[in-house]
Amino acid sequence: MAQKPIAMEQLKQLLQLQKDGIGIREIARRAGISRNSVRKYLLLLGTNALAAEEQSDNKILADKAYSNDSLVHDAQRLQQLVAHFSCVHAELNKTGVTRQLLWREYIQQYPDGYVYSHYCHHLNQYLKNRDLSMHLEYQAADMIMIDFAGKKRYYIDPSTGERKECQVFIAILPFSGLIFCKAVHSQQTADFTDCINSLLKFYGGVPATILCDNLRTAVKRADRYEPEFTDICHQLSEHYDTTFSATRPYSPRDKAMVERAVNIVYNHIYGPLRNREFTSLEALNQAIRDQLVLLNNKPYKNTPYSRWYFFEQQEQSLLKTLPSSPFCPKKVVTLTVQRNYHVQLTEDHRYYSVPYKYVGKKVKVLYDSRVVEVYLDQQRIAMHVRKNINKAYTTLADHMPPHHQRMQQIKGFNRDDLLMQASRVGAATLEAAKLMLQNSIYIEQNYKACFGMLMLQKKYGVLRLEAACTRALLGSRVNYSMVKNILERGLDKQLSLPVSPPLPDHDNIRGKDHYQ
Repeated sequence: MAQKPIAMEQLKQLLQLQKDGIGIREIARRAGISRNSVRKYLLLLGTNALAAEEQSDNKILADKAYSNDSLVHDAQRLQQLVAHFSCVHAELNKTGVTRQLLWREYIQQYPDGYVYSHYCHHLNQYLKNRDLSMHLEYQAADMIMIDFAGKKRYYIDPSTGERKECQVFIAILPFSGLIFCKAVHSQQTADFTDCINSLLKFYGGVPATILCDNLRTAVKRADRYEPEFTDICHQLSEHYDTTFSATRPYSPRDKAMVERAVNIVYNHIYGPLRNREFTSLEALNQAIRDQLVLLNNKPYKNTPYSRWYFFEQQEQSLLKTLPSSPFCPKKVVTLTVQRNYHVQLTEDHRYYSVPYKYVGKKVKVLYDSRVVEVYLDQQRIAMHVRKNINKAYTTLADHMPPHHQRMQQIKGFNRDDLLMQASRVGAATLEAAKLMLQNSIYIEQNYKACFGMLMLQKKYGVLRLEAACTRALLGSRVNYSMVKNILERGLDKQLSLPVSPPLPDHDNIRGKDHYQ
């Protein structure tokens, strides 16, 4: 097989050594090439016929040394090999694919190709040239990179002597290099959200993006272009007005800064704390915070400036303002919108309205102690203040179909209006109306029943209606039929049932001592 052409400087060295009367063997040793190659190039150059000025002319030497058939053929083979590599280099990552297999397929296509050893040599060079890193310029306040360290820390439970392992969460602002570090019990959702809250409080602001690895807590489905994030990440993004981004699978260079930060934490935090034992997670984190202060205030090599200096001077003011309260995770359930355009939280048996056009759709409901939010395809379609009263409906007029809205307007079925009418009758009637408006199953029944109760005053009068509601409130529930029945039977006119007087004391009562 033809060898790779030697360099021009080596050609001139061969000519000079021959001119000095050096033999083939010694020329080969000094030039670092084989004796056959020395003979070949000296023959090609025709050294005896070369004038002195020609021996220094690169073009003349190149024309004589490199314009032969064997070298041209070798250049062609090399081009074929590079083209082959561009098609198959990705195949190496597939199961069962080896270099030997790729070489056999190459030889089948190019029978005059390189032998296996030379094939592997050129392949290594090709992969090395492709595996180059690009220097990235980071913008201030643009991104925070987060990750969990591979090596864990621990503390000793003083009550049992048990060694409790801890995960170590690490974050870095790539622009200033400011590092955050915290130990937690696990990588589960509760600890993950605690870490995010803590790091943003530490930085005193929010970046445009939070870049993470493909953590199960953060990424539901990894993808090179469109990763699917978990519900907790969507909640965090909305609360802090930021965006989560994930690295490409098996691409650690996408977050090279935080990978470097992990090693820095090993050297500047793990190392100094290696011989110390802690009896609680709080004590461990206090020691970590102390070391973190030293790390972030340590000047960079050959400069008087530290990570904290660059952060304060150039980055802190550009971060977005933190919300007034830290993030509190919401519960998430998937529900179907019922025919009455409501969803039911079974936890407290309350119903919340959704725009009627979504009847039959499966929606995602996020809720906490304060708010209920309804989402369809990541878009919020309804939001309510969560009520504490069980078995009640919360309905927005905008969510009702047009004919239901017209029904309310025509018949005067409006909650506020009905309660105002009830208050004109009396306090008991108002309380009865409130209970009736919150205990019915369907919204139309709420209004009809309450309206019907108020209409009873036309037949029985205001005073009797108030008395009937007073009596009805003594029971466990209130409805239209109960108030109507009280009025029809005249029970509102009856006095309270007499209470039997207590029996007088007398001698004909056996005491406890009688049975001893």
